[in-house]
Amino acid sequence: MFTVTVRDHIMIAHSFRGAVFGPAQALHGATFVVDMEFQRAELDPDNIVVDIGLAHEALKNLLAIYNYKNLDAIEAFNGINTTTEFLARDIHQRMAAAITEGKLGPHAGGLSGLKVSLHESHVAWASYEGALG
Repeated sequence: MFTVTVRDHIMIAHSFRGAVFGPAQALHGATFVVDMEFQRAELDPDNIVVDIGLAHEALKNLLAIYNYKNLDAIEAFNGINTTTEFLARDIHQRMAAAITEGKLGPHAGGLSGLKVSLHESHVAWASYEGALG
């Protein structure tokens, strides 16, 4: 399996519902380093996994939805605990849609999988990984 990873970051604010979250029930901020790993079994006709420039641009554009936002105020997230795990899956789904729409070039349809990791710190992160196509 071949992989290429691009990285960016987001700064968000949010709060959680439920005693399990303790003090994180109050509005608080978080900075996430976001790694997006593109996977494919065989290289495309240009001998690449994905166009790194297009991949990074697509990631940056996608992350603008979240960056410098209070996620509690985004209607699509109303009543949802926007945990690190939840956000990893949400970002994955949005990038999968961008790939289907052709935003990562003509050969990106050959990608077989995608993994999104959100690093809360150097000691804790969460990921969501799933097949494409």
